[in-house]
Amino acid sequence: MEIIDKYSKPLQKEILAQFRELMRICGDEYDKSSLALVRSSFEFLLTHTDESQELYGTHLVKFSSGLAKMTVKELGLDAIGVSAALLLHCVELNHISVEDVTLGVGERTATVIEELLKISNLDTTIIQGQSENMRNLILTLATDFRVILVKIAERLNMMRLMEVLNEKEQIALSCESRFIYSPLAHRLGLYNVMSEMEDISMSILEQEAFNSIAEKLKASTQRRNRFIREFIQPLQEDFNREKFRAEIRGRPKAISSIWRKMRRQKVEFEEVYDKFAIRIIIDTPEKKAKADCWKAYSIITDHYQPNPERLRDWISAPKSNGYESLHTTVVVPGGEWVEVQIRTARMNEIAEKGLAAHWKYKGIKGQAGIDQWIERVRETLENSEMDASNLMEDLKLSQFSKEIFVFTPNGDLKKFPENATVLDFAFDIHTDVGASCAGARVNSKNVPIRYRLQNGDKVEILRSKSQKPKMDWLNVVVTSKAKGKIKHALKEAKLKEAEHGKEILKRRFRNWKVKFDDSSIRKVIQHFKYRDAIDLYFDVATEKVELLQIKELLTSSEKPLEVKPVKIEEESVERLVSAASRESGDFLVIDEKLANVEYKLAPCCNPILGDAIFGFVTIGSGISIHRTSCPNAQQLLSRYGYRVVKARWSSSEKVTFFPVTLRITGMDDLGIVSNISDVITKDLQVNMRSISIESNDGMFEGSITLFVKDTQHLEALIRKLKKVKGVLNIKRIDR
Repeated sequence: MEIIDKYSKPLQKEILAQFRELMRICGDEYDKSSLALVRSSFEFLLTHTDESQELYGTHLVKFSSGLAKMTVKELGLDAIGVSAALLLHCVELNHISVEDVTLGVGERTATVIEELLKISNLDTTIIQGQSENMRNLILTLATDFRVILVKIAERLNMMRLMEVLNEKEQIALSCESRFIYSPLAHRLGLYNVMSEMEDISMSILEQEAFNSIAEKLKASTQRRNRFIREFIQPLQEDFNREKFRAEIRGRPKAISSIWRKMRRQKVEFEEVYDKFAIRIIIDTPEKKAKADCWKAYSIITDHYQPNPERLRDWISAPKSNGYESLHTTVVVPGGEWVEVQIRTARMNEIAEKGLAAHWKYKGIKGQAGIDQWIERVRETLENSEMDASNLMEDLKLSQFSKEIFVFTPNGDLKKFPENATVLDFAFDIHTDVGASCAGARVNSKNVPIRYRLQNGDKVEILRSKSQKPKMDWLNVVVTSKAKGKIKHALKEAKLKEAEHGKEILKRRFRNWKVKFDDSSIRKVIQHFKYRDAIDLYFDVATEKVELLQIKELLTSSEKPLEVKPVKIEEESVERLVSAASRESGDFLVIDEKLANVEYKLAPCCNPILGDAIFGFVTIGSGISIHRTSCPNAQQLLSRYGYRVVKARWSSSEKVTFFPVTLRITGMDDLGIVSNISDVITKDLQVNMRSISIESNDGMFEGSITLFVKDTQHLEALIRKLKKVKGVLNIKRIDR
């Protein structure tokens, strides 16, 4: 390359070294025509760069070469992507026209650079503008998604040079990467890139938390390395015996990943049990890949006990972005949990390089084949009806599948949970907008309020003056914010109607010559079983109650029922029961001889023999027996004290069994469910009605409904269950 002669001797030496290394890396991946494009692009870079031209303290040729090598090694990008990475900053700094780039290296590279410059010109430092920037980024995918891959590489390359930036620039770059490029890297399967971006961003934006976790990881390095060696040793011996060519690596998880888990689970660093993972990479023919991965799983589980609920098979059913791997979590002696990832070399490269690695493994040869594959992506993006396509799923924007991002007409970003509707969006804007929402225009099409929002939708709310919140709206929305506002609006509307109903009732009372006072209203409430006066007035206003029935009730010759509610103060429920039943002296004794008295045990608290209880006289259903610790006790006593009777159990020779429900939590040890059921059914010979256990992150929580004779029997059962290894807490609950 004679063109190199214009540079000084020391710089010539560095440039030649950069060129040779780039060509060596590309030589392992590309055919001759692709290598020719890389070479001509490097020559174009040398032609249009001066001796003194630098970027962030590095000569422009070296800086651009570093970015180009990164796109090959870490993202697996093709020759056009490498060409664009080489020339991006040179074209930008020297204001080289698209026409000149086209003449020098071809139209394909020029198009990618043109799109990259559009992104670079966006102002991503203003938070309000980030939503529109993100939308523009997605739109570039329809042209050529090499643009996104090169831009992600360029941002990560900049983050690795973070120390040369000032504090303001570091914060701006970290926010931009976390909010825009990290989610894109995740959806494109670039997990290593995503983790590094998030770690660097966290080190700037949440420095204290980052340093704290980093120090704790560093302090445990020796112990962790020793643990990994001991964990790997028996596996490696078995792999060698089975003639498996496998590389076993142990690595700590990303600091940002540990931090997310700490916040999500609300635990301290020490309580995160899987702070590192073991990766097993098998060198095996493709036709034996699946079978050998499961064979490796079998070897692992021969040595370590797996958690079946944490088995993830992404080999039989790969993720939408192409990720394939077999994940399991095992426990080692001593109780420590370890995540193990099993994959082939091909799967590992796809996991690290994402969608771009598919070009290599789908048998695509040469630039024309790659272009055909990218054309399929472009067609998918243009055809909105192809929802079933995996490629469409690959390129969705959301970093977490349970969240979606939509835009206002002004380009502001709004985040909602999955399945959120137009009505959720409207109430998020403003209460008045939600209350008057009659539909929306989504991506220029009219949709109803029940329309479920999709990633990237642009939403404009349509309002109507005649529209008012309705009760069934609560079934339309999914956000707590929208539900709260709808309930508040419905309550306000109900109070307004109730005021109107109260005025109607007042007028009718005057016509009937009945005094409008608390005694009369309470009699109506009790007779029609209303919860309060508001419900009564509302039904009067909406004509749901017959006014003639109210008239007949109040003008009959029967003596009004005297009601004496008990005032709730700082006193026990037992004292309230005595106060409520003092005048009549009624006392109900519960046993099997009460043939003439209809009573039942209240399902809200499930009293059993030995519990402190009281009776409540229901309307038409006899007497309901409640525990004094029943969650409904104080409400019943304060509002309907006149219907309460004292009650106690009588001794009886007949054995009766009562249902009771226990909530059990503890460590998810092997066989924990079997051990619990053995204690209940075999040791204590207690019958179970149902058992439900859920496990999550090494802990279990469940409920068991069983039959006991009395409180003493229950206490003995609980004492026995607490001795089961792994059980941490047992509590009787109301069902």
